[in-house]
Amino acid sequence: MSSIPNGLARVSNLMASRMALANINRSNVGLLRVSEQIATGRAVLRPSDDIIRAATISVLDDRLDRSVQLRRNLSHAAASLDVIDSALGAANDLAQQAKGIASQQLNVGSTASERASQAIVIDQMIQSLLNTANTQSVAGYVFGGSTTSRPPVEAFGTGFRYRGEGSGLITDLGQASGAPITIGATAISGISARVRGSVDLNPGLSPTTPLSDLNGARGLGVALGTVSLSIDGGAPITIDLEGAATADDVAKRIDSAVRQYESDNGVTILGPGGVGVGGDWFNIDVGAGHTLRFSDVGSGTAALDLGLTDTTPFDFTQAASAGRSTDPRLTLETSIGSLMGVSGALGSIRLANAGRTAIVDLSGAQTIQDVRNLIEGTGLGVRVRVNSAGTGIDIVNEVSAGSGGALSISEVAGQGHTATRLGIRSLSGATRVSDLNFGRGVQVVDGVINQSTGIYDQALNDDIEITLGEGTKVRIDLRPSDLSDMQSLLSRINTQLASALTMAGLDPTDLVATIPDGANGIALVQNATFPDPISVRALNNSKAAEQLGLLNTTYDFGSATLRGEDRAKVRVDDLFTRLIDLRDALRANDTSGITLAGEGLDATIASLVETRGTVGGYARRVDDAEMREVERATTDTKARSDLRDVDFTEASSRFALLQTQLEAGLRITALTQSRSLLDFLG
Repeated sequence: MSSIPNGLARVSNLMASRMALANINRSNVGLLRVSEQIATGRAVLRPSDDIIRAATISVLDDRLDRSVQLRRNLSHAAASLDVIDSALGAANDLAQQAKGIASQQLNVGSTASERASQAIVIDQMIQSLLNTANTQSVAGYVFGGSTTSRPPVEAFGTGFRYRGEGSGLITDLGQASGAPITIGATAISGISARVRGSVDLNPGLSPTTPLSDLNGARGLGVALGTVSLSIDGGAPITIDLEGAATADDVAKRIDSAVRQYESDNGVTILGPGGVGVGGDWFNIDVGAGHTLRFSDVGSGTAALDLGLTDTTPFDFTQAASAGRSTDPRLTLETSIGSLMGVSGALGSIRLANAGRTAIVDLSGAQTIQDVRNLIEGTGLGVRVRVNSAGTGIDIVNEVSAGSGGALSISEVAGQGHTATRLGIRSLSGATRVSDLNFGRGVQVVDGVINQSTGIYDQALNDDIEITLGEGTKVRIDLRPSDLSDMQSLLSRINTQLASALTMAGLDPTDLVATIPDGANGIALVQNATFPDPISVRALNNSKAAEQLGLLNTTYDFGSATLRGEDRAKVRVDDLFTRLIDLRDALRANDTSGITLAGEGLDATIASLVETRGTVGGYARRVDDAEMREVERATTDTKARSDLRDVDFTEASSRFALLQTQLEAGLRITALTQSRSLLDFLG
């Protein structure tokens, strides 16, 4: 209560007034704070009320704000994943229906007209699949990968082009990893098919090569630092390479250090070439009788990485001016002239895709970026990428099409085998036989035993018979060991041809199997004097001749060449492709094609099920994360309420007490202020 302390025996009226006013104000302030607490429902209204509780409340407020956004993300992700799952389910249903049609149309009683009618049904399925592939959710186009603002699939030529990029958008789950809300290439549509660069273009080191583009002599990149240089075995001098950006920066710093040594000691160490680059290494023109030896300082590795030294140190001399290879990586900025893996000027190449063909003149290309622009500029639905190893370029096919519309990259005759030298010809000696026929490879007859004799019979293991224009017949036996790449397969064929021709009294070169300069496909070139064309037939029910493209051929009398089909075309392996295959086979009344399309659908269905399972797993993670987040938010809200919210019972009691206290203070003050000195005189 407001009162005058007993310890104050005699005080002035001013002091008594001030003390009384202070007590009244204190009660008023207490009433104000309690009133605020009761009105707002909060016990802590500002940090000064309770600094410790206020700091904890601030942390909880931040966590709860983040939780609101995180739950919004999770709800967003759950909705998008539900749409993806539904779209995958619709695609799977289409694939199952198509598989059923393929099975039905393989029945003996199916007619050509019935199959043609079913082809119309499949065509409608393809259009429905296009709508499914372009499904949208709250996140945009769900199959567009990281590009969600445009339809990922569009009709293109004789097929469908996938324009999505990246693996997809990721939402935060509040954990170490997120969950995708869109996905990229799938079994529905994608860009998985590619012509992988088969040649190491081996870019050289140029003055402008960024050090960040070097694999380094150790294959671990370049870690810059200080290197030590000993000239003619003398005391080492240090060269700081920190901050150097290009090969020329390194060369200039080394050159400057050696020139300074020359000036200080009145000698000439470097020849007219100085310090520069050559090949894919640093080159130092050292004068006669002098040596330069580099080493690293402390735990640094700059000299090792730049090829200026090795685990066994070496000297730069007049006779040994080259360092170790720095292994530059291929980039889009790499100049064509610096490619040590490509000799001679570039010429033209031929690309065919989705029913379109273009001849691309690369003779004016100055960089890999120029090559990329020229190839992609054809509008054939292909992308050019530098491979992950940084050694060559890959051509990626974006178009899902039938076998006739698959990607083929071939030579233009007389252009110096440009596609082969760049490693991007789809059929070359380096092409794997297992990649032929869209990944089905080539099947040969091998290890067949004669049932009558019980022993191996060579005649039963031959795969192909080739008849020359003058009547000689040559049998070819292909073994599984010959099917690694096209070069080994052609070598096996040519070895047997040469042997058979020699035994027949002909020149071994009267018939040669090769991959010609020009269109793709195996070519059989015979002696031009032979009157009749070459013919090929399969032996022992072997599929090798057909799968190598040697049954459906054309013969050119002018060059005495039998040209086979191109069986190394590349296309995307997805549901669009399988449905197109089935539709085309039904239209052509091709039972073999229907069978292959049905087998392909089985693989696609399995892939769709796997993808849907993965999406389901992500959806389960999102649901679990949402439940955990709700539980955490509930706990945080309760903890914040305990710290921040007012106890209304306690606050009401305190409010009543403060009212009584204020009333008492006012009365006492009024009583004491009304007395005078006369009241104390008796």
